[in-house]
Formats: sequence, structure tokens, C-alpha cells
Amino acid sequence: MELQERVINQFHEHMGCAAYSAEHLPQDIAIAAQMLHQCFIQEGKILICGNGANAANGHHFSAALLSRFKQERPSLPAFNLAADSTTMNAIIRDSSFQDVFAKQITALGQQGDIVIVMSEQGNCGNLIQAIQAAHNRDMQVISITGQSGGDMATILDPGDVAIRIPSDNNVNILQLQLVTIHCLCDLIDFQLFGSNE
Repeated sequence: MELQERVINQFHEHMGCAAYSAEHLPQDIAIAAQMLHQCFIQEGKILICGNGANAANGHHFSAALLSRFKQERPSLPAFNLAADSTTMNAIIRDSSFQDVFAKQITALGQQGDIVIVMSEQGNCGNLIQAIQAAHNRDMQVISITGQSGGDMATILDPGDVAIRIPSDNNVNILQLQLVTIHCLCDLIDFQLFGSNE
């Protein structure tokens, strides 16, 4: 019975955080979706950065854009910069872990592209350098973090968007980061291709 109660508590904690997020995040998610829509119609691309479980969520996001979300539609240009382990290892060997995303953004990013950075606490040095590299290339940034936004929040430009999931619990943040990604995919598809419902 104790194990079942722990499972129930996990669901209740998630549902509480999800309900609170539903009240506080729609405006920021909608603004981010409008930015992404503009990027795609102007033939820009999305570069996604994250470490660990955030990188896994980034894989899911880029796959949903490149392949499909709910409906068949043309592929959208999105790249998870954590996906190429050979490139990442070369940068780490020749430079440092802090440069692992910034070097890729500097090489691949162009004005009009968007960088998406995902982190539970928002304090990873390589993501901070990724934001700085994006700004140096006149690229907008969308951050998806926990509620404080961490150090990343302090360097965002006025044209950037911060989606801050209202939790300090890493597990809740990662779960709702995935819900946020699904919302963005749905809004992108709706704006570009209309409703399939």
C-alpha cells in the first residue's frame, strides 16, 4: 500500500503543478509560438540546446518538428545541438564543455533563426554561452526553465521569451517542459497549416 500511495502522490504533485502552469504560462507559450511561426515563414531554423534530460526533451522537440506532431505536414528545420556526439566531443576536447553549444550556434546560426535553451535551474555555463552566441548573431532566444530562470534569465534580451515553469522540482520541470514542447508544436502546426480537427 505504501508504494501505491507514493505513486498517487507523484500524480497529485504533477497535476497540481500542471494546473498552476495552465494559469500562468499560456501567454508566454503563445508569444514563443508566434516567434517560431515567424521564423519558419521567413525560412529560418530552430537550434535547440540542453544538457542531460533536457537534451532528451530537445531530441523529442526537434523530431516532432522535422517529422510530424499530430498531422502530416512538411518538415520544419529544427536541430538539436546535443544530438551530434562526435561534434560535441571534438569541441570538448579542443576547447571546453562551456563552448559545446556556442561554437555550433556561431557556425550554423544566422539572423532570423531562433535558439531554444532548456534547463531546469537555468545556471549551466554552456547554455549561458549559447545565449550570448545567439545574441552575437542577432538571433532571438526562447528559454524553458524552472520558475526562477536562474542566471539565464539575467542575460535575456527584451526580444527574447522566458517560459518559466512554476516549480523548483526538477522532475516536475522536466515533465512540464515536455507539455510545453507539445503546446508549441500544436500552435506551430495550427498557425502554419490550420487545424486538422
